[in-house]
Amino acid sequence: MAINADKLNMVLQNFVTATADVQGAALVTPDGLPLGTSLPGGMDEERVSAMSASMLSLGERIGLELSRGNIDRIFVEGNKGFGILTGCGEEAVLLVLARETAKQGLLMLEIKRVLSELKLILT
Repeated sequence: MAINADKLNMVLQNFVTATADVQGAALVTPDGLPLGTSLPGGMDEERVSAMSASMLSLGERIGLELSRGNIDRIFVEGNKGFGILTGCGEEAVLLVLARETAKQGLLMLEIKRVLSELKLILT
């Protein structure tokens, strides 16, 4: 069954525009290929996808080495905001870019909500 890229892009765009302090989102394969994106202007979706896959791979290895089990989320915090990688089933990873002013609890709830919506499209 083919993935409906238009529907994925629409869900991601709605998530970015409707969620306070979210600047962008991308759904990528573990191999680093973009499935759907809604990124800020000037960001290369293929480069972002490849970096997301690299972060996921490294995070999984760190989790194993530190005996932390399966990684649920990778959280990168900088002075200009957050980058959050969350698994979306076996075949995809969701990257969310958020401003530094984002309320983390609310952001995690919104990410959980959009993940369930994306998983339905992917199955």
